[in-house]
Amino acid sequence: MTVDTVVFDVLGTLVDQEGGLREVLTALVPPELVEASVARWQRYVGAEHRRVVAGERAYVPADVLDREAAGEVVAAAGRPVPASLDDASAVTGRLRAWPDTARLLEGLAARHEVVALSDADHTTLLRLSAHARLRWHAAISTEAVRSYKPDPAVYRLAVERVGRRPERILMVAAHAWDLRAARAAGMRTAFLPRPGADPPAPDDRFDHHLAGVDELVAATA
Repeated sequence: MTVDTVVFDVLGTLVDQEGGLREVLTALVPPELVEASVARWQRYVGAEHRRVVAGERAYVPADVLDREAAGEVVAAAGRPVPASLDDASAVTGRLRAWPDTARLLEGLAARHEVVALSDADHTTLLRLSAHARLRWHAAISTEAVRSYKPDPAVYRLAVERVGRRPERILMVAAHAWDLRAARAAGMRTAFLPRPGADPPAPDDRFDHHLAGVDELVAATA
């Protein structure tokens, strides 16, 4: 497979989003409710993303949705909602990279353009790349089109910013729904399994169903 640019989903694919949420929620809800609260947080944010994409809600940056989600899970746990949830809403900028992420990006960046494509806003992507020591050549936030994945406008934006034909761009993600939208935009696709991933359905036709990062590096050599 010949590609010029590798575009990565970030949250869940390059960094451990669920692990970061668990850390934040241990200070906000009882221990026995942490796992359920992580799931509730993610459901809330996902539902609000879909509302924005459908035009049912005006766009707000991702950190605003995280603050709302934090209030939602705290209230559901029967705890008083703190006056300020700024620390919780900033969780995305403090997420840890998966142990193999640095090696993956380093290996690809030597031969390809490496781009992040994320629902996180521009400022959060700056904080995250510095905190997790992520190496990419450019970062694109869905904030630029005031929407969220899987809005087709997001993937058109990526193709436009990269300045390549879609078939010369490989989208890598741990979320099958993300890859379906990228494929619809003409991009090549690779599923990279991660804990908590959204796996491909039997009828998904991605270019690669990878076993791990070494296979991705070899596939793009």
